Amino acid sequence: MTGPGRRSSTFSRLLRHGFTDPSRAERLLDLPELAALRDDSVLLDALGATADPDLALHGLVRLVEAQPEDERQTLTTTLLSAKPFRDRLLGVLGSSEALADHLARHPRDWQALVTYEAADLHPGVAEFEQGLAEAVDPLSLRVAYRRCLLAIAARDVCGTTHVAQTAAELADLATATLRAALAIARTAAPADAAQCRLAVIAMGKCGGHELNYVSDVDVIFVAEAVEGADEGKAMQAATRLASHLMRICSETTVEGSIWPVDANLRPEGRNGPLVRTLSSHLAYYQRWAKTWEFQALLKARAVAGDPELGAEYIEAVSPLVWQAAERENFVPDVQKMRRRVVDNIPAAQIDRELKLGPGGLRDVEFAVQLLQLVHGRSDATLRSGSTLDALGALAAGGYVGRADAAQLDDAYRFLRAMEHRIQLYRLRRTHLVPEDETDLRRLGRSLGLRTDPVADLNKEWRRHASVVRRLHEKIFYRPLLDAVAQLAPGEIRLSPQAAGQRLEALGYADPAAALRHLEALTAGMSRKAAIQRTLLPVLLGWFADSADPDAGLLGFRKVSDALGKTPWYLRLLRDEGAAAENLARVLSAGRLAPDLLLRAPEAVAILGDPEGLKPRGRDHLEQEVLAAVGRADDAEQAVAAVRGVRRRELFRTAAADLIGSYGTEDNPREPDPGALVDRVGNAVTDLNAATIAGALRAAVRAGWGEELPTRFAVIGMGRFGGHELGYGSDADVLFVHQPREGVDEQEAARAANRVVEEMRRLLQLPTADPPLLIDADLRPEGKSGPLVRTLGSYEAYYRRWSLVWEAQALLRAEPMAGDPELGARFVELIDPLRYPMEGLGEDAVREIRKLKARMESERLPRGADPTLHAKLGRGGLSDVEWTVQLFQMQHGWELPGLRTTRTREALAHAHAAGLIPGDEAQILDEAWVLATRVRNAVMLVRGRPGDTFPSDGRELAAVGRYLGYGPGHVGEMVDDYRRITRRARAVVEELFYGA
Repeated sequence: MTGPGRRSSTFSRLLRHGFTDPSRAERLLDLPELAALRDDSVLLDALGATADPDLALHGLVRLVEAQPEDERQTLTTTLLSAKPFRDRLLGVLGSSEALADHLARHPRDWQALVTYEAADLHPGVAEFEQGLAEAVDPLSLRVAYRRCLLAIAARDVCGTTHVAQTAAELADLATATLRAALAIARTAAPADAAQCRLAVIAMGKCGGHELNYVSDVDVIFVAEAVEGADEGKAMQAATRLASHLMRICSETTVEGSIWPVDANLRPEGRNGPLVRTLSSHLAYYQRWAKTWEFQALLKARAVAGDPELGAEYIEAVSPLVWQAAERENFVPDVQKMRRRVVDNIPAAQIDRELKLGPGGLRDVEFAVQLLQLVHGRSDATLRSGSTLDALGALAAGGYVGRADAAQLDDAYRFLRAMEHRIQLYRLRRTHLVPEDETDLRRLGRSLGLRTDPVADLNKEWRRHASVVRRLHEKIFYRPLLDAVAQLAPGEIRLSPQAAGQRLEALGYADPAAALRHLEALTAGMSRKAAIQRTLLPVLLGWFADSADPDAGLLGFRKVSDALGKTPWYLRLLRDEGAAAENLARVLSAGRLAPDLLLRAPEAVAILGDPEGLKPRGRDHLEQEVLAAVGRADDAEQAVAAVRGVRRRELFRTAAADLIGSYGTEDNPREPDPGALVDRVGNAVTDLNAATIAGALRAAVRAGWGEELPTRFAVIGMGRFGGHELGYGSDADVLFVHQPREGVDEQEAARAANRVVEEMRRLLQLPTADPPLLIDADLRPEGKSGPLVRTLGSYEAYYRRWSLVWEAQALLRAEPMAGDPELGARFVELIDPLRYPMEGLGEDAVREIRKLKARMESERLPRGADPTLHAKLGRGGLSDVEWTVQLFQMQHGWELPGLRTTRTREALAHAHAAGLIPGDEAQILDEAWVLATRVRNAVMLVRGRPGDTFPSDGRELAAVGRYLGYGPGHVGEMVDDYRRITRRARAVVEELFYGA
């Protein structure tokens, strides 16, 4: 093979047979050890059929070199004459560097691949026990284990066994290995063995008969004292035996380790005793166990040690597994477990994570196990530890649609095959898809993808992951629709009881009502019903992911009833990816947004428009509102149109807030809660300003035509002036007017008062739209003073009578509607009052502190918890705002940045000016944002304003979800609120009270 022509010909053949380094392959084939093989075309064909021909050839050279001289010919002769052996050996060498290493260290072990008997094709525990029979210590056990593994891998890579059979064989080999390890441990400590009966219970993938090549083997140990033995001493003996068994399997030697034995699924995990009696296990499971522990027990299987004790254990815990779905916290526990898995994946790995990532193996296993727990209590056919067997049983029983089950089965097999081949290469525990091109090529070829292995592998992997992602929740819900639909012949439906059980397990409080809604939505053979049947499986999942699935489904039925005959509604939900999920989030998150939507359901179109959730600016809103007023026949019709715009925009704002707080599959939740608060505050402020401008124009047109006899401006105060309005806030205002030239002052005053009364009346008329309450109580002299004053009257009052609290209230004053020039003159008038030259005197500071202290003691509602009241409580809105306002009044005259009506902006400028240290400013800002979000959450959830957390459990959970706390974490939410506001109060004590 040295001539140039010959070399060229061989080089080309090697390329054609899939070698990536033909030059190196030529050199290896030229080695004297391969003289008997190099000219045989059969060998080249067989190498070309492997996952990695270069790796296979290199492994073969190492194996031949390792043979004793007198046995080398036996290997080469067998290799050329026996095709099954040739395929097996080269298949393993081309897939596993680790097993090639084993063969180089133990050169006679290739003989384990020669036998091709029927029993050899599908061995069970007995055959593997026979293969391990001569192992007498940890070292020989490892060698025998690898020899058995060699045969499993050979059958796997040659396609003799499919992926489920390979996983079962690996579990059977693990069973035989645990038995052998226990025998070694018992032989080493006969006195311990004589005192106790010890059973080993396999859990996880080993228990489920679906083990990987390299995986922790999860176990639980149960023991009893032999008759006449002291129980305490027997448990100590059993613990020593169990610990020795674990070391035998787990410890690293010159032959490597077998696999870690993990006993952390035992009661109390690593904090609990390694070995317990059966009664101790049962006492724990009946009293203390969490939902995930019952889910884990679903796969429990007695595999080693005392068979009677193992059988007793399984018999005792099985009934507890199938009662888990009846536990009080089953649904939130299950949702929490799934989220915890996903949240713990490092961001850099999530796209390569085969097991735990979106559309990964865990999605299938989790979905199947949840359905088993829900329906296995009444259907014993579902009680299998194997994922694929259980999936088949769920399909056969009608709990999962047959087509969905078939697709999931196919995807799961492909993903498990990928996982097997990734681990087989170096026999390392990993679930990450490699990034290296060579590794991806080997992986693709090992799965039969030979044309373009890397591209085809990525394509197939993404396709299967996409199927899993699409189906993993849908399989919960589609059969619910079948339960209320007419099925094709041969299809099996869920019974009403099973459908109710499933809805209950998914968090629906009234399963019977939910089924009625599903029946109403999907009844008949119309196109509308067909689209609903497509949409609902996904929507039901999104509803179930909320705090109130029942409300979500009921709201969806109401919206669908209202819009069902419009051609665009269902098409929007079906075709606009985000619309359906956005609608589901909005309908199931509380009362306010659905109430706003149901008053004008056509606003649902906002949810499908990519720009639809962005707030409209004030100029845009005012233009729309004034145009609507201009088209109206009278003032009431005009303001009805204006309030309709306000309702629509409130819905837009609430929907954007909810979707930003919850996040969707395509867009994660907004990470900055302050941005959400600012967005709501600005949007609602702009909206209310435009609404008041519209009401003012309508009132003027109705009474005076185009012009009022006096110039008139509306000044926003409080949260309105501060651009910090919430959904339920009133609009605090002052009214100022200035008679036009030549108009009598009394006539001007009457006109100004009439226009105010008319505006307030129009904005509070009983209609389907939410009213806007205008509160003018912050005016001079409060409720006793005139409703409207001239600029001169304000000036005279403030010069002569103004109190310090009135100057403080004016810090938030900002013109909002009416005559802009008059508004600007009002601001010019009050600036010296709210930002006094040289700041506040000591008396004024003392007065502000006294007022604040009195407010804390008098205004907090009776019975309210001061640590949880968002407005007046410890570290709440009032504390932060008064602190910031004190700095504004003391330093606003010299620091222009403090001359703002907005709390967060003023706080940031106070920090920038060095008045408030950075950490303290951050503490105040965090508390203010959180308290504001709590108030917004309460309004969104309950549909009415409130300053403290709701007492109703479901409403409290909904507030938690809005604030970013998952199911079961409301206690953590309340603790966090108290901690954050307690820190803020400490800062207020220092900065405001000078403590």
